[in-house]
Amino acid sequence: MPAEVVKEGTWAVFFGHPADFTPVCTTELGRTAALQSEFARRNTKAMALSVDPIEDHHGWAPDIGEVSGTPLNFPIVADPDHKVAELYDMIHPGECDTSTVRSVFVIDPDNKLRLSLTNPKSVGRTVDEIVRVLDALQATDRDPIATPADWRPGDRVIVSPGMSTEDAIERFENVEVVKPYLRFADAPAT
Repeated sequence: MPAEVVKEGTWAVFFGHPADFTPVCTTELGRTAALQSEFARRNTKAMALSVDPIEDHHGWAPDIGEVSGTPLNFPIVADPDHKVAELYDMIHPGECDTSTVRSVFVIDPDNKLRLSLTNPKSVGRTVDEIVRVLDALQATDRDPIATPADWRPGDRVIVSPGMSTEDAIERFENVEVVKPYLRFADAPAT
């Protein structure tokens, strides 16, 4: 299990997990480990947080690798005093315990929070969706576009409302005006 992650100049995906040795968490961390090369292609580092001590993380890591088929390849922050969990508002209100909810934070290279999602403890996250969101955030940072529902890289994009149709036609391929405020175009090449 890696001991240190240097975030400077990269994106980060920070996952909160209720506890070590729990079934849903084991599958989520395993899937994240399996997608490590996808995160790396997007200049993104993954990091998890658990309220359990580091000794438990070391004991749990082999289970994650065994269940998922991919060894744990990113750090789990030990937060037994709940300082980080409370700072990021990960303790579910009204719960009788102090385990964290399934929060995920996407943080850009300038350390700006760009996305936060929270699932209840009983509902696992779709890690592929987090990768898709990274693609969308990075695409919208590069060009004056937005991404429509269910967008995937290579799909058509929405031209930014702040850009005139004339400018859009000059900049993008195959601009289609559906409504004055909704104009689709082919995705710019990256």
